Amino acid sequence: MEFCFYLITDRKLVPKGKTLEHALEAAFAAGVKGVLLREKDLPDSELVPLARRVRDLALRYKARMLVSARPDIAAMVGADGAHLASGLPASDIEAARKLLGDERYIAVSTHSLEEALKAEDGGADFITFGPVFSTPSKEKYGKPAGLGALEEVCRKMKIPVFAVGGIKTGNVADVLELGAFGIAAISAVFGAADQARAANEIMDVIRSYRMGRCV
Repeated sequence: MEFCFYLITDRKLVPKGKTLEHALEAAFAAGVKGVLLREKDLPDSELVPLARRVRDLALRYKARMLVSARPDIAAMVGADGAHLASGLPASDIEAARKLLGDERYIAVSTHSLEEALKAEDGGADFITFGPVFSTPSKEKYGKPAGLGALEEVCRKMKIPVFAVGGIKTGNVADVLELGAFGIAAISAVFGAADQARAANEIMDVIRSYRMGRCV
């Protein structure tokens, strides 16, 4: 893996007067090297050109860019991979792999140890696990999994685990200490008034644990 901070987009959180691309560029400039384009409400006529713009921006900063739920669009725009939803059959991971090839990432969202192991067995390159902490974007999944569940998943998985859900500067160290390879975040950066500062603060914590690797 080449990144430990996996930034998940939500253009609706970007402060007024700024675009998603402006916010992303600020994060990339701060050192973020992984982004998931997750704008599921957009029609293909808008999502594809946005994906191309984000791909170009990521290339400029030598960052990795994945597309949520759409391996077809990931392949179309030359993204670095696709991120699939939880609970999908292994055949969906296999289909994404066939479309994207072995050189690109296949990631899977997971919310339990069972889902995590299933994703690993199905051939995922890495997973996100959560929500670890309470967060509005993950309320539909019920009560947060908590640090204990994250520790168990990290201990039993062979592929990288990214903690997601309520991740903020103040708890990044907690999840890394439990074995998480990295963190995934949305509002911690896109909901901040200063995206560059927010991203840099998280990157500083990650750098202290990873000693310069993956960042």
